[in-house]
Amino acid sequence: MEGWRKAARVVFARHSNPWSMWTRWASTPLLLVPVWRHSRRDAALVGLWMAINPVMFSKPAHDRAWATRAALGEEQWIVKRPMDTAMAVNGAATAAILVAMIAAHQHRAVPAAAATALEMGLLMIYWGLMARYYDRNGA
Repeated sequence: MEGWRKAARVVFARHSNPWSMWTRWASTPLLLVPVWRHSRRDAALVGLWMAINPVMFSKPAHDRAWATRAALGEEQWIVKRPMDTAMAVNGAATAAILVAMIAAHQHRAVPAAAATALEMGLLMIYWGLMARYYDRNGA
């Protein structure tokens, strides 16, 4: 368990860079491409991008950025996993992206786009909750 925490700390330290957070958020629609195209190659490319994104940017110099505080708050929140509003929002965001993927698999563009937009909006709410969590609990 201690090894997992150290690895998570390294990943979150770099993923808390606002460039990492925002590029990953903006990449959300890419998740639908391999599903829409039924392409393993596309899935591998998108999967590779999603895997390297959290560690490809350097650790931020400070924690003043909202996205940085959101990532660091999520790191803290994951340890405790309280049954709170953030859990519900995260669950709703997960459901939305699953609906988007099902719609993409069926080549239904409007429902796929709408569900993706909903997921991305819910993620912004979740980030807000995580930033507040970090602000309350400190570094």
